[in-house]
Amino acid sequence: MNKVYLLLSFFLLGILQANSQETRKDILFDNDWKFFRGDVKGAELVSFNDAAWRSLNVPHDWSIEGPYDRGNATGRGGGYLPCGIGWYRKTFSLDEKEYKKQVFIEFDGIMANSEVWINGHFLGERPNGYISFQYELSHYLNFGKNKNNVLAVKADNSVQPASRWYTGAGIYRHVHMVLVNPVHVSYNGSFVYASSANKEKSLLQIQTAVINEESSLKKVVVKADIISPSGEIIAKSSSTQTIAAHHEETFLQQVDVVRPVLWDIEHPQLYTALISVWIDDKKIDEIRFLFGIRDAHFEAATGFWLNGKNIKLKGVCMHHDGGAVGAAVPLGVYERRLELLKSVGVNAIRTSHNETSPEFLSLCDKMGLLVMDETFDTWTARKSSAENGYNLYFNDWWEKDTKAIIMRDRNHPSIVIYSIGNEIHDNLDDSSGFRKYRMQQDLVHALDPSRPVTMALFRPALSHVYENGFAQTMDIVGQNYRENELIAAHEKHPEWKVIGTENRHEQSAWMALRDKPYMAGQFLWTGFDYLGEADWPKIANASGLFDKTGGPRDIAFQRTSWWSDKPVLHVMRKEQNAGAGDWISDWSPTDIDTYDEARVQAFSNCDEVELFLNGKSVGVRQRPDDNASPRVWSFPFEKGTLKAVARNKGKVVAEQALTTAGKPAKIKLTADKASIENKWDDVVYVTATVTDENGEPCLNADNKIKFSCSGAGDLIAVDNADVSSGEPYQVKERWAYKGKCIAIVKANAASGIITVSATADQLQSGAVSVSVK
Repeated sequence: MNKVYLLLSFFLLGILQANSQETRKDILFDNDWKFFRGDVKGAELVSFNDAAWRSLNVPHDWSIEGPYDRGNATGRGGGYLPCGIGWYRKTFSLDEKEYKKQVFIEFDGIMANSEVWINGHFLGERPNGYISFQYELSHYLNFGKNKNNVLAVKADNSVQPASRWYTGAGIYRHVHMVLVNPVHVSYNGSFVYASSANKEKSLLQIQTAVINEESSLKKVVVKADIISPSGEIIAKSSSTQTIAAHHEETFLQQVDVVRPVLWDIEHPQLYTALISVWIDDKKIDEIRFLFGIRDAHFEAATGFWLNGKNIKLKGVCMHHDGGAVGAAVPLGVYERRLELLKSVGVNAIRTSHNETSPEFLSLCDKMGLLVMDETFDTWTARKSSAENGYNLYFNDWWEKDTKAIIMRDRNHPSIVIYSIGNEIHDNLDDSSGFRKYRMQQDLVHALDPSRPVTMALFRPALSHVYENGFAQTMDIVGQNYRENELIAAHEKHPEWKVIGTENRHEQSAWMALRDKPYMAGQFLWTGFDYLGEADWPKIANASGLFDKTGGPRDIAFQRTSWWSDKPVLHVMRKEQNAGAGDWISDWSPTDIDTYDEARVQAFSNCDEVELFLNGKSVGVRQRPDDNASPRVWSFPFEKGTLKAVARNKGKVVAEQALTTAGKPAKIKLTADKASIENKWDDVVYVTATVTDENGEPCLNADNKIKFSCSGAGDLIAVDNADVSSGEPYQVKERWAYKGKCIAIVKANAASGIITVSATADQLQSGAVSVSVK
């Protein structure tokens, strides 16, 4: 019996081996690069000696290492950080058994004007630093033991000014090596979308492009399995085609999903598509990716709809930098930023004004954020502070770059609309402007028929796009600022679908969205402060709801009072006497002796707000008639505690207190999470707050804070919220700004404890610990 069982086992194993073949390998290629800042003759050659070069891992942004200098050619757009040429080299070997594979290198982004070589053979160039792309290496590789290969990359952003905001420099996103069989799914070649979707049933359209690089015709079967969020296979499809040698064919399939779990902003449920390629009953390729099932569309009279619900897009614009980490942004930085934005009511992101990283979009999918996916800031006409930007390359590269963006991004359910331009300065009042728009929109529709296209129109009264027929060609009419112009245009053309693509924080902008049902949404400029687009000595733009360290501005609380269904209360005072200066949230004037008259306002969505100064009421303010304006008070200042109490129907629903701080006495450290993982994308933010003896924050403190990190982690950057601070980031000390600064920490071991400490002259030190899991 045992002998029979053994023979049967060998027989079954033989069947399995006969019907299986190694499909594809996707290898993260981030580690063990060599880097040199500057140009070097012959660095692409295998024989070049890079032993003296710096060893590092990518993603890597060398520009953020500084120094800041007013004379740097990047100027106000690039935040006065350095530009130039950077070289990267990586030496690797491949097993001899891989020689029949096709080998590709995939870059998620190289800033900018990249050139790539393998073993001295030139593979190609890519001007646009935001684009993801691949090259085939197969024909130039060495396989086998002790046979090395050298991948060389040159990144060049020396021609400036090239951008109106900070771009970074180098291989600043992830790199992958992919090995496949000669018959395989093409790069970004599979697409799944719902042509109809409701709670009862969804019809999925599945497109898969398969390329045959064999020397003979092949009969190919493509199988598609749809896996539910709970992990069950709930739909299958199979189709067969014959593919000629060195040709590509697209397989079209349809499947029904009964009672689908719909993706939405509250429950962002994700399905998995498992696409496999078979020849003669052997699986030769397989890919899997996440997607969502949802019905998202725009209507002219009522704006945006998601799964039968009418939703306002309460959006913000975001540039790609992560503050102190520059353009090489760990996913943990983005995750923290998106969590903060969601906490104040944001439900949508505009990727201004370029292709973002693939993992950023995956994060939006996971967190339930809607996305306007934007392609370009310029077409052919140049812009100030970016005269040497993409305008130099648009004619030659727009089609290839647009195709790369749409094909890479189209499986993300978070994306509900594409934008193909921001404040384009090309002439939109002649046939050439019409043609440029139409050719891009048509290409997007061909690659993704499931989403509409817009662009952020610039001063339409001057470009005449509302009168000359241009706006009629747009799927959705988008406009930056000047909400009244867009309102007037829609009321003249009620058949137009309209959206605010970029908007200020003012109350009037919000009321235009709130009070006009046809306004689909708005995107505030911006969600976070960003590097660049600032005049020296400023190095960052302070337009965010949050500063670059993640600290909320008062306008963030104002938005929350408009956007949130929960009780909101936030109190602030004028910084200087009798209503002068900025609004700040403390009760500690810099010069108490001259601060006589306090001007106070409160953002709230509650019925009434009452203020108490040292226990005595200074007045009640009812909900304003417009249900948006702040409540205001003016009264003599006294040291002590200002307390605000908000009520709905007479019941207390929110309270806030501001207390006069004493002299700075100690440092309080807090970590934004209790544990992290030992991987490149995970970080912890440690905030140092200067307080008095009682723990009250001293927002006027500007002590120099010195950080140290011990145990299972490293300090990778420090920062504060001051947009005029040109201090370096890769150091261990920072001046407190408004009483605070931050340190960003990563793990360097698989487990253990990270302890961060902070000291300053004449202050009691602080410490905090984080575990590595």
